[in-house]
Amino acid sequence: MAIKAKAVLGKKAPDFKLPAGGGREVSLSQYVGHKVVLFFYPKDMTPACTQESCDFRDAYAEFGKHDTVVLGISNDPAERHEKFAEKYELPFELLADTEHRVCELYGVWQLKKLYGREYMGLVRSTFLIDEKGKLVREWRNLRVKGHVQDVLAAALEL
Repeated sequence: MAIKAKAVLGKKAPDFKLPAGGGREVSLSQYVGHKVVLFFYPKDMTPACTQESCDFRDAYAEFGKHDTVVLGISNDPAERHEKFAEKYELPFELLADTEHRVCELYGVWQLKKLYGREYMGLVRSTFLIDEKGKLVREWRNLRVKGHVQDVLAAALEL
């Protein structure tokens, strides 16, 4: 995967191609002409990530009414994503960025601290991309509660 530019608000969102469930590959460029929500989350099957994913699931039809595609990205492998999506009936693609290249591209692979221990990890973040592929909004290091409604409101404004 050749990555040329980092994600910058107001500029064209960098394209990528990542594995999804069922052996498929998904690229950002295949959604030109649609608004896209990219939500990066740390790990399948954890409480906050499950809540966030289920919140996107519950608002999925409303996003769809406004021609907005939802894509989830984490470092988990595609097989784990498939189990997660099946268990919680997630209707959108979950993409596997196991080498965190896209996470780095979007600036969400960062130094984190937990109980005094430092480590590199994915920081929960969401990006909204317009129909022309321009990055128009970002939410970084966010809290799950109420987040999906904020993203939906922003998508409706476009």
